[in-house]
Formats: sequence, C-alpha cells, structure tokens
Amino acid sequence: MRRLYFLVPDVPTAKAIVDDLLLARMLEKHIHIIARDGTPLENLPEAGLAQKTDLIPSIERGLGYGGVTGTLAGLVALSIPGVAVISAGALVVGLALVGSAMGAWLSSMIGVSVDSPRLKQYEQAIQQGQLLMMVDTQPERVDEVNALIRKHHPEAKAEGLEPDIPAFP
Repeated sequence: MRRLYFLVPDVPTAKAIVDDLLLARMLEKHIHIIARDGTPLENLPEAGLAQKTDLIPSIERGLGYGGVTGTLAGLVALSIPGVAVISAGALVVGLALVGSAMGAWLSSMIGVSVDSPRLKQYEQAIQQGQLLMMVDTQPERVDEVNALIRKHHPEAKAEGLEPDIPAFP
C-alpha cells in the first residue's frame, strides 16, 4: 500500500473528496483525516492512533531489538551449568520469541505516546484550519487517485506520497 497526503481547505471539500473516493471504490478504512482539535468532522473518517502516532514503526523496532536481545539471552543461558537439560535450540528460539513479544509490547506503549514524525510538517497548516487527508491505496492506483482529486477538487493540495505503509492495522 502507498499513502497519499493532501491538504484540504475545509470540511465540505473533504466530504466531497471522500464521496468521490468512495464512488471510485476506495474503502473508507483507507481514508484518514486529521483536523485541528474542536473541528467537527461529522461522519468523515478520522485518523486513528496508528496514523497519528509513531505506533507502527515503534512496534517494528521493538520486534527487532527484542528478538535480538532474546536470542542473545538464550545463548548466554546455554553457558550456565544445569540449563543444558533443556534443548538448546528450543531455549534460544523460545527466548527470541519472548524477547520479540516483550519488545513489541513495550515499544508500542512508547510509540503510542509519540506523535508521528511524518506529520510534523503539516502541524502549522492543521492549526490554521486545514485538514490533512491521508489515502492508502495500491501502488497501481496512485496516479488514478491523484488525477481524480486534482480534476474534481483543485483546491486540495497534493502533498506527496509515502513510499510504503505496513499492511496492519
């Protein structure tokens, strides 16, 4: 999936764009909108924690660091006398899995409290009343979505493309 960013001047324009995207068979779960606090979005799809925070990159880092730490802990445990009763491979793999799970859990708690660094460049525009619309789409539909929004809503400003986004959530 690829994420497209657009700055939209107001809620009515955002509603019109969302309607056009839905008519183009985009799923509503792939459209995310961030607005200034207190802006009534009515039935527009508001961005969730995964889009507003550093949650997903934090989980990815936690999985990696936790897995490495668990693997190293398993290798160190093998050198302790008496641990050889347990299968060496099972111990290392087990601790690697536990380390990955713990790393992902702990880093997700941190990531959910940190704003997404990708969205920092839009903070001023959002505080001035504009809405940030993020549209997740398949790579082959990027040009189609850009053309649709540009043709029907020239007041929406295309802000670029994020190379790839995780398949979850």
